Amino acid sequence: MKTDTAFKVHLVSLGCARTLVDSEVALGGLAKEGYAIVHEPEKADVAIVNTCGFIEEAKMESIETILRLCQMKKEGRLRAVVVLGCLAQRYGAELQKELGEVDGVIGTNSFADLPRLLAPLRNKKSEKIFDVTSHPRYLLDETTPRYRLTPPHTAYLKISEGCINACAYCVIPQMKGRHRSRSIDSIVNEAKARAVGQQTSEINLIGQDTAAYGFDRDRTFQLPQLLEALAEAKAAPWIRLLYAHPAHVTEALVETMGRHSAICRYVDFPIEHSHDAVLKRMNRAVTRAKMEWGIEALRRRMPGAAIRTTVIVGFPGETDEEFEDLLDFLRQTRFERLGTFMFSREEGSRAYDMPDQLPQKVKEERFRAVMSLQREISNQIQESFIGKEVQVLVDEKAGEDGVYYGRTEADAPEVDGQAIIHTERKLAPGDFVRMRVTDALEYDLIGAC
Repeated sequence: MKTDTAFKVHLVSLGCARTLVDSEVALGGLAKEGYAIVHEPEKADVAIVNTCGFIEEAKMESIETILRLCQMKKEGRLRAVVVLGCLAQRYGAELQKELGEVDGVIGTNSFADLPRLLAPLRNKKSEKIFDVTSHPRYLLDETTPRYRLTPPHTAYLKISEGCINACAYCVIPQMKGRHRSRSIDSIVNEAKARAVGQQTSEINLIGQDTAAYGFDRDRTFQLPQLLEALAEAKAAPWIRLLYAHPAHVTEALVETMGRHSAICRYVDFPIEHSHDAVLKRMNRAVTRAKMEWGIEALRRRMPGAAIRTTVIVGFPGETDEEFEDLLDFLRQTRFERLGTFMFSREEGSRAYDMPDQLPQKVKEERFRAVMSLQREISNQIQESFIGKEVQVLVDEKAGEDGVYYGRTEADAPEVDGQAIIHTERKLAPGDFVRMRVTDALEYDLIGAC
């Protein structure tokens, strides 16, 4: 039996870093209005699941989490369960109909409006909550309350919302709405506010397509100006760029990144495929030649830069020749970081009804082939660091004395590898150290300082 009169909320954040920022906004507004945030569902009155609805695997994880919490409600260990975010936006009516035990379905336009929406639950009213807007327009700013879910020394800063692209396999524009960018002043002010008193060592810039930043305002790509402003403001020692669509990477962007030491020599540059015919079917609005130019320009302007990419295997109609082209491109390019996805046939996407859908077995074989190749490439790249010194950002102390975990400039939080630091020094999260690499694993570096 709960004795505290504060209404307690537990939130499960699923999916990517963009969802994590949405979760911080959701909890920030609730905390400001007196809701108590708890980290165990057993201690909560209401559990909120901020869902991901991008691909089938993510949808299944969201549904399984919702059902687990609904079981807790059935057992009397929770008062209510609320579904929030992308899955709610995409399947709101279906969730409301099929999951009668769910107390609320709230889409992607209402992260900051949760205190009002959850008021009936707080007041112990039995009414169901449904809030899904057909065209999400929400955009946070520097005044938006946030409840930090990352360690104090690292932060995600969302610079835009929605998507400018219309990739044939993707339904994100349907879930997040049209592309809309924050102002440079708003972003810089938030970065400065995070730096004050928090010793923020790393800011990770995120959006559905960061390279398209500002295009919705005056039809020009304004990411170079934003990076200039953040670097001049000394927002953090490391400023990292994630999710930059190759079609929108410009000479001005590459030049700006190469000129400022605070901007990490790291770019998230998702190619998805290499063959022009597949790229056209995907509606990626980019060619292999443009991507090759971008990769060459980034490596020339930022020697030693780590380029992270993602590829999709098994897209409808992908021939053996087109897949071999992808493997050849990966061999030639030797991406420092790579993630692979099997094509997921998503309702509402243009690719859903495309002819020549590939069997799951073929997708799995191609997935394994890409991952096997990348492991070989990654091992070779990692081993090239043995005997060298690298700068490492300390993340946390390991379980044994004298060992810490951290990341190099080439490793973004959560998605990349880590550095395992052996030292007699006392380190703290957020510290920067020079580590001499003594050994290398497939994705991690081991060393001493």
